[in-house]
Order: sequence, then C-alpha cells, then structure tokens
Amino acid sequence: MPHYVAIIEDAGPDDVSLWFPDLPGCISGGDDVDEALESAPEAIAFYAQELTEDGRQLPPPRTLDELKADPEFADDIRNHTAVLIEFPPAAEAEE
Repeated sequence: MPHYVAIIEDAGPDDVSLWFPDLPGCISGGDDVDEALESAPEAIAFYAQELTEDGRQLPPPRTLDELKADPEFADDIRNHTAVLIEFPPAAEAEE
C-alpha cells in the first residue's frame, strides 16, 4: 500500500492541522492529533475523488527522505512531526 507523508502542525489548544506535501491543498484537522490522523485517509479520498472528476490521478507518494531533500519541504519536516498515512487504508483495500 502506498503511504503519503503528512506534516502535523499543532497550532494550539484544540487546533491541530495535518497536510500532505505531495497533495497540495489536501488537509485534515481536528481538536487533537488523534482526530487529525483519523480523518486523514478521508481527506485523501476526497482529494482523489476531485482529481478523478478532473480526469487526473493521485500523484505517487515520495518517501520521507525524498521530501527531506526537497528544499520546499525540508524545514517543515525538520520543524514539525511527519507521519505516514496509508492510502487506501488496509481495511478499505481488502473490501
């Protein structure tokens, strides 16, 4: 299964956002990290649906090392928590 790197930004009490360097404009959020992580696959699914409707596909995910080497994202990865989000989720892929 592909895994997209997500950057978690804790903006304060009850405000956590998560975004994907490989999926511009695809974000997830919540009151805490767990909530943001829980809704992340749904955010990717919605993003993928919009791309499909436009006749495009999800770009392939880059590895964490590839993103660390990209000057556009290196500071974000260094200054925030990076996690891997599986898409499609394993349970969904088995259906």
